[in-house]
Amino acid sequence: MATSTPIAAGEKVVADAEELPKAIVKRIVKDKLSQLSQDGADIQVLKDPLSAFSESARIFIHYLSATANDICKESKRQTISAEDVFKALEEIEFPEFVGSLRTSLAEFKRKNTKRKSDSTKSKEAKKGKTKEAGTENGEAQDNVDEDGTEDPEMENGEAHENGDEDETEEPEMENGEAEEDGEED
Repeated sequence: MATSTPIAAGEKVVADAEELPKAIVKRIVKDKLSQLSQDGADIQVLKDPLSAFSESARIFIHYLSATANDICKESKRQTISAEDVFKALEEIEFPEFVGSLRTSLAEFKRKNTKRKSDSTKSKEAKKGKTKEAGTENGEAQDNVDEDGTEDPEMENGEAHENGDEDETEEPEMENGEAEEDGEED
């Protein structure tokens, strides 16, 4: 007769790092159930069914990622691509998900590209405003960095050589000699 070790109260079977966020699982389940209900009422879900949904989703993600990883390794690559995930879905017999996931991925990429371009435009606009604010008598301020912030180390609008901020040339005096540190007139 096989004996099993009982799990102590409060002891978790799955590591916290592997658990899915409970609030997100609850929201997804409740949203889907309210969509499916005929009256659209807010549906309450008990703790045990939520745990079952969460654990099922976690196992599915593990299975899908392991299958995608196998497909990736068969192609002699180390990075899983979206195509590997799509092939894995077909291999584990969920081909009906591939079409909607491709659509969602395309939408995500479109939004992300738009967000990045908006961010770039915003940075360029801020850079332009900073240069305008530092302009005096039609000349640009000489010590403004690429990001539009003032850099007291920069002289005559030149960037630091080799990207080193510590190695700056000493400004030349009127007589052609470099000013030495600690020298007073």
